Amino acid sequence: MKNLFTLALVAAGMFITTGTIAQSNKKRVSPPAEVTQTVKNGAVVTIKYSQPSLKGRTIGTDVEPMAGKVWRTGANEATVFETSKDIKVNGMKLPAGKYALFTIFNGKEATLIFNKVWNQWGSEGYNEGQDQLRVNTKVLSGDVTEKMTFTIDETGKADLKWGDKDVVFYID
Repeated sequence: MKNLFTLALVAAGMFITTGTIAQSNKKRVSPPAEVTQTVKNGAVVTIKYSQPSLKGRTIGTDVEPMAGKVWRTGANEATVFETSKDIKVNGMKLPAGKYALFTIFNGKEATLIFNKVWNQWGSEGYNEGQDQLRVNTKVLSGDVTEKMTFTIDETGKADLKWGDKDVVFYID
């Protein structure tokens, strides 16, 4: 009887392990993406995020971001913004380090939030008290971008494009 019980435990453990491995190998609906650029002051800036797709949905109604709500600026885990040196974002100082990048959209303006707790899931653990920096910027209208995309050029101009929204900010 004891051997039967042990065998059942081993079999259950193998089943659970196999299920976990199968889930971790599953392709994400919003795949990971990354952009890295060395900007004018020599800082290496990297943004790691997951790329949601519109798939016929409308931003603010069917898919995030919702107006006035904190958004993880992507999908899955919070977007990670990392800089190797102190920089300025739209003229405001951001010390070297890793940050979770959140955004609040309010019509034609957006607030970019650099939060000290960079390793978190979505915006569920967001704590305003951990914000290192908040920067306001304009939201421009542009061509529709199916997959959310970040770009940074060598001058430090950064773009977040998602749907018909284009959030431009500058890194010095």
